[in-house]
Parts: sequence; C-alpha cells; structure tokens
Amino acid sequence: MRGDRKENSAHQPYPILGGMEPAEAKEELRRAIRSHRTERSPRLRDEAAVAFADVLDTVPAVRDAAVVATYVSRPTEPGTGVLLDRLAARGTRVLLPVLGAGLARDWAEYAGADDLLERAPGRPPEPSGPALGADAITQADVVVAPALAVDNRGVRLGQGGGWYDRSLKMARPGVPVVVLVFPEEVYDATERPLPFEEHDVPVHAFATPTGWQPLPAPAPAA
Repeated sequence: MRGDRKENSAHQPYPILGGMEPAEAKEELRRAIRSHRTERSPRLRDEAAVAFADVLDTVPAVRDAAVVATYVSRPTEPGTGVLLDRLAARGTRVLLPVLGAGLARDWAEYAGADDLLERAPGRPPEPSGPALGADAITQADVVVAPALAVDNRGVRLGQGGGWYDRSLKMARPGVPVVVLVFPEEVYDATERPLPFEEHDVPVHAFATPTGWQPLPAPAPAA
C-alpha cells in the first residue's frame, strides 16, 4: 500500500493524563472524540463522505478487491454511504456487520441503501439478507473498518464493544485493514500515543478525506 498524508492543524482531543490505566484512558478519549464529532455540520459530513469514497478509490487494496467487508456509518461517523454505492456499482461484493445478541458476530451482503434498516434501537442500519456467519469475513480481500482514532503505530481506538477486535482476528492472514477517521483523529505516537491493550488488533492503513497512509506492518498474532 502507498499513500499520502496531509498534516492536520485542527484541535486534537486528548484528555489522557499520566497514570491512567489503558481502559480508563480509552473511555476518556472516546467521550472527547464523540463530542468533537458532533460539532461537524451535516453539510460537512456529507462532503466528507464523498471525499472518503474518492480517497478509497485510490487505495489499491480497496480498488482491486472482489469482496470488501465494511460498515454502515452512523450520523457522526465518517460516512460510508457513498462508498457502499460505488463498490456495489462496480460489482464488488460488500459484506456488512449484523449484530446478534450480546457480542455475537455475523455478516450479510449489501443490497442497496433502501434495504438498510435499523433493526434495534441504537444499532447501525443492517441489511435484510440472510446472515452469512461470523466467518464470512474470511471471504474479504480487504476490511474497511470504523475507528474513533488511530495512531502511526497502527493502534486503533474503537467504540468500546470489542466487536471489531474479535471479528478482525478472523480475517485471513495478510488481509489489509483500513480505518476511516477524520484528520484530527490521527495521532503521532511519539507525542500522543493511543492507549493499547493486549486484545487490540493493529491496523494496516488509515484514510481521511484528504488522503490515506499505510502504517507499519502489525506483528503476527500470537
């Protein structure tokens, strides 16, 4: 993977103090980033969704994939609606999460925006097609995953449920994982490292509305 990164000068939420345990630091950072995301207007979110899709069109692993596992964005997240439609239009098979009870993991195929419905309060919209099983992610040639932040070690800050960390461990070895974040959510680990725990799964690249960047190859899972 190759890419480019434009420097970000926006405010970077980082309410982490020395002595915090990783789990506590993650929760503080999640609250700060979620709050910051709500300040982005709907117009800017829509513009960013188009820009994210434009950037991902330049990522070879995404552009050349026959099967992409990705997600349906919530309103304040980096938007994936444009991306989903572009992938489907060029014949790419798109797998989306289906959330079962508790931490149950499953996937179903994208069948168009009109098919996506909120199946339970607070959950992202899901496709209505048949569930393909938790191991359907093994069919993906690339995973485009959500994140609240990423640092240049490849450490990803997720929403806190652990769903993606569990799912990413099931992907085929060597399948790249690209996360979508806004520019201010990319952290320099030499100055502001993200908290990391043993169960966290490193990622291979990030994309923002202004470009994408490969990251150091994650160490193989033990």
